[in-house]
Amino acid sequence: MNHIRWILLCVFVTACQPAVAEPPPNILLITADNLGYGDLPCFNPKSPIIAPRLDQLATESAKLTGFYTASPTCTVSRACLLTGRVPQRHGLINQLPGLKGNYGVGLNPQETLIPQVLKSAPVPYVTGCFGKWNIGFAEGSRPTERGFDEFIGHASGNIDYYHHIYSGKHDLFKGVDELHADGTYSTDLFADAAIDFIGRQSAAQRPWFCYLPFNAPHFPSARNKKPGQPNRWQAPDRAFEEYDFSSDETDPYKRYCAVVTALDSAIGRVLNALKDAAVSDNTFVFFYSDNGAFLLGRDGIDIGSNDPLRSGGVTCWEGGLRVAALARWPGHIKAGTKISEPFWSPDLMVACAELAEARLPDEVVLDGKNPLPLLTDGAKSPHESFYFKFRNHAAVRSGDWKIVRAKPDQAWQLFDLQHDPAESENLAARHSLKVSELTKTFRGWEDSF
Repeated sequence: MNHIRWILLCVFVTACQPAVAEPPPNILLITADNLGYGDLPCFNPKSPIIAPRLDQLATESAKLTGFYTASPTCTVSRACLLTGRVPQRHGLINQLPGLKGNYGVGLNPQETLIPQVLKSAPVPYVTGCFGKWNIGFAEGSRPTERGFDEFIGHASGNIDYYHHIYSGKHDLFKGVDELHADGTYSTDLFADAAIDFIGRQSAAQRPWFCYLPFNAPHFPSARNKKPGQPNRWQAPDRAFEEYDFSSDETDPYKRYCAVVTALDSAIGRVLNALKDAAVSDNTFVFFYSDNGAFLLGRDGIDIGSNDPLRSGGVTCWEGGLRVAALARWPGHIKAGTKISEPFWSPDLMVACAELAEARLPDEVVLDGKNPLPLLTDGAKSPHESFYFKFRNHAAVRSGDWKIVRAKPDQAWQLFDLQHDPAESENLAARHSLKVSELTKTFRGWEDSF
């Protein structure tokens, strides 16, 4: 009888113990640079690109077929991601030009960024950025001055992958100091930095936010090469070997495939680091491309695929804005599912705050909304409409309908994205009332800025 009483007492005492709070999830946010919607086999089975680790991630994630970047160009899209705001609110509406632009102030220093929000969480996050910054590198504008504890990467929009040159200037930094790693492939350099960060912070049992904006597969630029260096797509030998190509292969598309395969391999190593640190199950992983592949007709340069979407980067057609995206959070996001509900990159500011239980900035108009119910519970999109404007291009999506115009003096075109994601049939003449409705929505957005 005493034995039974002892067991009952133990059960009672155990039941009365306060529940141990789960540690806040780590956050790994990976972006590719100008990767096409149709480049990855997990989005386009016809793609010849070898990307087994992203294919595997897709089976472990929700595949997001209705995810949008808030701008179709590198600088602006990154500012939208980090602020949770559309360009017309944060003010950085164009690509930063040249050395003066990339090493200038760039994004308004008064804007609050994701890492700053995570610093205010009940359990403050350790924050690291490894890769392409591209939103200003003047004093006060650099990552470690904008909420990141650690930074290894480049200031500009595009560097040589091995020599880390932008427009004749060495462009690789650790914190605010130059980092010299000539000959190290930039994709591997950034992956290695992220792996080191993840390992150290996980071992210290500190919640962390890792922003990993790869510069791959951004196209090559002649102004970023050493004298006499060929201007071609760059990848390590092992990536060419995956295809049985020579590293001296001259076909630009074959070389591009190797660049994406090298990116895939680097992402795989970062995901392995989560397992090695025993934090995979408690890490929210989000992967997407900063904008669609550029399709401007440049020979040997504009060779990515946005199939089945129309056009590409720097336009407000679907190929410029709708991007390949994956979200993994074991036990919360159902693996192997497809989510077609539309949402966009500014939502990630809110998602990060929700995950960390951090307070969003007061008196700041955010264009992001909480996407976690959509990702975890199958909820509908939290948005009634999406507004896009870059240079002369503009668009609004509401439900399955979208209006687009390439110039302000052109009439709006109307498309039903559910049945026509390629935007091939203009329905404006047939549905004039819908055009009027979305035009009013467009004006409402503009009146709010």
